[in-house]
Amino acid sequence: MIPRIYIVDDEAPARARLSTLLSDIVAECPHYLVGEAGHAQAALEGIRATAPDLVLLDVQMPGMSGLQLAEQLLDNANSGLAEPPLIIFVTAYDDYALSAFDVQAFDYLVKPVRATRLAQAIARASRVRQQAQAASAAGPVTASGLPRRHFAVQERGRMSLVPMGEVLYLKAELKYVTLRTRTKEYLIEDSLVSIEEELALHFVRVHRNALVARNAISGVERVMQAADKDSDGDGEKPQEIWQVILRDIDHRLPISRRQLAEIKALVR
Repeated sequence: MIPRIYIVDDEAPARARLSTLLSDIVAECPHYLVGEAGHAQAALEGIRATAPDLVLLDVQMPGMSGLQLAEQLLDNANSGLAEPPLIIFVTAYDDYALSAFDVQAFDYLVKPVRATRLAQAIARASRVRQQAQAASAAGPVTASGLPRRHFAVQERGRMSLVPMGEVLYLKAELKYVTLRTRTKEYLIEDSLVSIEEELALHFVRVHRNALVARNAISGVERVMQAADKDSDGDGEKPQEIWQVILRDIDHRLPISRRQLAEIKALVR
């Protein structure tokens, strides 16, 4: 699918910059630029007329902000008025990421935007849009029913979004949950139970304190671990445990006996 894109930014130079970037990446990331607007009301009319798949949207605009516009598009979709486009916020401010997540933004880019980063976001959005259109044959899907695509994390006092596809596992530790990607760890306040309920198709429980991304599992292994002394008190009786092997990182997570059969089935 070749995505149809609409630009919304109150500054003409910013719209021109995005248009130039789109022209630069059109060979590697085919798309149609179907329109642009300088304020939210014109954007609502233009989006209604052109039915884009993807909107590149600024956050701070006079009158209705980009966040309010995104919320309006969701309301229209939930009222059955129109299928919502995917939203990629393009802004000079990095402190609206959590609010963007609340209105189900697909991605959040901070200016100045690199062409490669924009191309990646559009390519991913195009794949998701195509999957959603294929799934719609099974029945209507409202915007509020779409699963999250990011986790909101806090790092050095700043809020940012970690794409779902980068998450390898989530592990409960004390009052927080550790989110692990290939290169970093973050602390989040979501509970494992709520994440498992919402994202069961993406994550599988391997232990009472850990969820693993299904596509991050590359295998399982059995290891022998020293256990408590036996009943005679004359030595330690080895204990067999199983661990999940993860792609991209040299790290193992224990698998509980209750989950072992399910995890083994995933790697067969």
